[in-house]
Amino acid sequence: MDQVRVERGEGVTTITLNLPEARNPISGNDVIDALLDALAQADRDTDVRAVILTGAGTAFSSGGDLSKMAPGKGLRGNQPAETVRNYRDGIQRLPLAFQALEVPVIAAVNGPAIGAGCDLACMCDIRICSSAAVFAESFVRVGLVPGDGGAWLLPRVVGWSRATEMALTGRAIDAETALDWGLVSRVVETDELIAAAQAIAAEIAANPPRAVRLTKRLLREAQDASLATVLNLSAAYQAAVHETRDHEEAVSAFLERRKPTFDGS
Repeated sequence: MDQVRVERGEGVTTITLNLPEARNPISGNDVIDALLDALAQADRDTDVRAVILTGAGTAFSSGGDLSKMAPGKGLRGNQPAETVRNYRDGIQRLPLAFQALEVPVIAAVNGPAIGAGCDLACMCDIRICSSAAVFAESFVRVGLVPGDGGAWLLPRVVGWSRATEMALTGRAIDAETALDWGLVSRVVETDELIAAAQAIAAEIAANPPRAVRLTKRLLREAQDASLATVLNLSAAYQAAVHETRDHEEAVSAFLERRKPTFDGS
């Protein structure tokens, strides 16, 4: 069984964390490498308009593997300096990769997203979940801190106060609370989750792909840049997409009151 399963559809790639018997942990380098490879392939392929990330079985991701936290196992080295290297060269590659992606990623959170699993969902651009989902920034409950970037990610999604409450209590929140707090944009029944994610992906894929990717890139860059910097970057991106055939097609279709056809050029 592959640890990460990749399914290619019409303009949409679905990536499934595929260790359901272990609740899809993501702390091992083999899983991280497989996930990074799948994301990189989707990003390079301009025919891929959107990516859906979900988990096999009843969990989205349990985060770290608690059975591999003894010295010399998993991310924990025999010395603190080794542990630092393990995090930097291991799970910390994930948030950096997600931040650099141009292709939009939709998290379809099918069940518990715990610790690094919660942070993995926050790395995605859009999050929807099933009514069975729960989210927990639970590192503190096992005597740890968010080692995968959660302290940067979570406040940007739910705000400082709620992120601090989640991180310092380690308490889990249910799907409806996640919706109320803005952690997800939609809650659906479990058997409707993938169809709902596919519908969002299809709506994204219907737009001019270069404009979609540059809009995603602009939103990411704007998280930390000054207004002046974002305006300059926006002008540069706008100049690029003004020259595309898809832009001309969109304008023509609007004026002619017909459905546009985009080919990415």
